[in-house]
Amino acid sequence: MKMTFRWYGNGNDSVSLEQIKQIPGVEGIVWALHNEPVGNIWPMEKILEIQKDASKYNLNIDVVESVNVHEDIKLGLPTRDLYIENYKKTIENLGKVGVKVICYNFMPIFDWTRTDLYKKLDDGSTALFYEKSKVEFEGVNPLVLIKEISEGSKGYTMPGWEPEKFERLEKLFLAYKNINEEKLWENLKYFLEQIIPVAELNGIKMAIHPDDPPWSIFGLPRIITCGENLERLLNLVDSKSNGITLCSGSLGSNPKNNIPDIIRRYNERIPFAHIRNIKIYENGDFIETSHRSCDGSLDITEIVKAFNERNYEGYIRPDHGRHIWNEKCRPGYGLYDRALGIMYILGIWDILEKNKY
Repeated sequence: MKMTFRWYGNGNDSVSLEQIKQIPGVEGIVWALHNEPVGNIWPMEKILEIQKDASKYNLNIDVVESVNVHEDIKLGLPTRDLYIENYKKTIENLGKVGVKVICYNFMPIFDWTRTDLYKKLDDGSTALFYEKSKVEFEGVNPLVLIKEISEGSKGYTMPGWEPEKFERLEKLFLAYKNINEEKLWENLKYFLEQIIPVAELNGIKMAIHPDDPPWSIFGLPRIITCGENLERLLNLVDSKSNGITLCSGSLGSNPKNNIPDIIRRYNERIPFAHIRNIKIYENGDFIETSHRSCDGSLDITEIVKAFNERNYEGYIRPDHGRHIWNEKCRPGYGLYDRALGIMYILGIWDILEKNKY
């Protein structure tokens, strides 16, 4: 298991590379060119700049999260071929600097969705929160809700919520009126058939991120939601370069998804994993918690154990953390709680390793 830490870049993150280097066990950063418009080819000079910055602290750049997929690809528009060609060239450029994993998602319009970025917990910390009734009732105006959420970001850019997308939200929602789940599957298959051979040639594993949350919102189709659909995804293109980002919090927000079982079943096709805990309420709302099993609804100990049983050699990072000790940071991505999460995960792993002998 290789521990990593997500970093948004100089000037775009409250956490520095110097601080990341001081977290025990961290070997690399999980990064992206967040200011590069979706659909563009990632320039080598910008990629090399990240590599140079990370190398100063002996941190690898093996994992990229994310090379976002242009909406025209998801919609299956005639223009998708141009954006797929650009995606291929980005894969080639990343292969030149030794990138091993590219995380991406196929969620229509939005990446993750929450209704409150700083919901207060009983201990006084704040965390990302999903209030089901605000999103999943008839007549909800997604444009109003989305504006409220984006205004709560405290000035940080949020992946999957690119500002240029807001300018054409109404048109995008209209375009997806003709896209159901089966059509989205077709468009994903078309995309994977084009890019997986390029990933193979460049020694890169593509790792799709589950939908967050793993069900339809705003009437949009979502397909990476459960074990059955992960199986279908892997069979679209049967290649070791076609893999999964196992996100415990995304899949785990649906209690029907047994995360340890999914890990044991698909371990060889999980090059990258996010580990986080959430507390699920009876009405379907959920909130991010500390990584400790007893603080949320997911058994993080059992999740780590599932990876350990399979001698997992992929990359892992702590996912969303609470905002604690008055830290001013990007929603869900402060230093302190994620660092605590790393120590919890590694503590479990070390005990499991010791007990093997």
